[in-house]
Amino acid sequence: MHDDAIETTLTVEKRTIDHIPVTERHGKARDLFTIWFGSNIMLLTVATGVVATAVYGLPVWAAVIALVVGHALGGVVMALHAAQGPQMGVPQMLQTRAQFGSYGSLLVVVLVIFMYVGFFASNMVLGGQAVSSLFGLDETFSIILIGLVSVAGAIVGYRMIHALTGLMSLVSGLVMVLAFVWVLAVNDLPTGTFHSDGATLAGFMGTISLAALWQIAYAPYVSDYTRYMPRDTGVRPAFWATYAGAVLGSLFPMILGAVVGAALPESDTVSGLQELTHGVGGLVIAVFGIGIACTNAMNLYCGALSTITVGQTIFPRWVPGAAARGVVSALLFVAAVVMALAGKDDFLVNFTNFMLLLLCVLVPWTAVNLVDYYLLKHGEYDIDSLFERDGGRYGQFNLIAVGCYFLGIAVQVPFLVTTKYTGPIGERLHYVDISWIVGLAVICPLYLFLMRRFSRFSGHRPALEPAAQGGVA
Repeated sequence: MHDDAIETTLTVEKRTIDHIPVTERHGKARDLFTIWFGSNIMLLTVATGVVATAVYGLPVWAAVIALVVGHALGGVVMALHAAQGPQMGVPQMLQTRAQFGSYGSLLVVVLVIFMYVGFFASNMVLGGQAVSSLFGLDETFSIILIGLVSVAGAIVGYRMIHALTGLMSLVSGLVMVLAFVWVLAVNDLPTGTFHSDGATLAGFMGTISLAALWQIAYAPYVSDYTRYMPRDTGVRPAFWATYAGAVLGSLFPMILGAVVGAALPESDTVSGLQELTHGVGGLVIAVFGIGIACTNAMNLYCGALSTITVGQTIFPRWVPGAAARGVVSALLFVAAVVMALAGKDDFLVNFTNFMLLLLCVLVPWTAVNLVDYYLLKHGEYDIDSLFERDGGRYGQFNLIAVGCYFLGIAVQVPFLVTTKYTGPIGERLHYVDISWIVGLAVICPLYLFLMRRFSRFSGHRPALEPAAQGGVA
């Protein structure tokens, strides 16, 4: 790597949520493969696969099928957001102002911030367990240490995160192959690991939901990592590079986790994986632990941009820069540490409930966003309006979008199946969770119909002339 490339990678990013000019655009669609492939090969992904067999009780064969189906479906929703960044040049959650209005968008953005902090905390728990296991350090100290490494990546910003995930795509990918070889061919698995009994429809659908949500939960991230790319990147290249990276990078670690859960259902993810990869276990845990630090830098970076979006909405004259991103990152880190230490003792159950409830609030947002972008506006937005306090042509509240969002949550509640709450229809369906499917099926056509028929009540103002558009035509 040349010295100027190193300097560019290590230079602190100056921009936060402001529009990226065409003159600063760089990168190619293939960069999207590595950022999603490299960031997904980590311990939290393995732990999610463990849920399929250790929590839902599926045999490995059923878990693999459910994981493939879930990732294949959820990946479509996630990757459709990839084209929005090059076209609009702004972070994903800032774009929400175009659908919900300047103040209406805060409803979604605040929930997404909670999601980022939740993922950051979950990753810190597993990363802390890995460091504690490898080096014999105190677990609480290890959790905080992993978090601090991630803070550095978030502060440096976009180029650093792209470079780290590119490197981890190669390193983690090779180590993942090594782990499969050791688990399946070198070491002897416990008797009964590949039993064929125990498959239930509830467990199968629960695993599909977890895998689908894993992908859908990335939807608020996507444009944050494509907004610097040239506008001519193209919808199809951006979609397929993102889809392939996210699906393949998530699927194989989860399959590995499913084997760990079937072989050692009573063990935690770190100790179980280390035992099954005995001989190279230290290397596997170390690399997957480093992967956590890279992914958590992404969580913190996106969380900081979303928090800044909230602040800039309330204080429109504020022009946040790198220093603001650093301060916000530090505050979010503290919140994540509190959450991690509070929930670390019952990690898998807490994480599963968190994921399923998160799905309930993300599905109606992604439905509104994608329908608006692809079917109503066709990617044509007034960027200047996104930074105006009154929302410009998009107004302060889009009552149709806000109404569809709340309705999207409401229609899912009866179908929810979690350890904390199970809806009445979920019980009648024998604890099969199809809530996210219902949410998408209801809100996508409803929002399209209402906006086409009653857009005059949405709060949006008439379209501007092309010359007045803020850079997206």
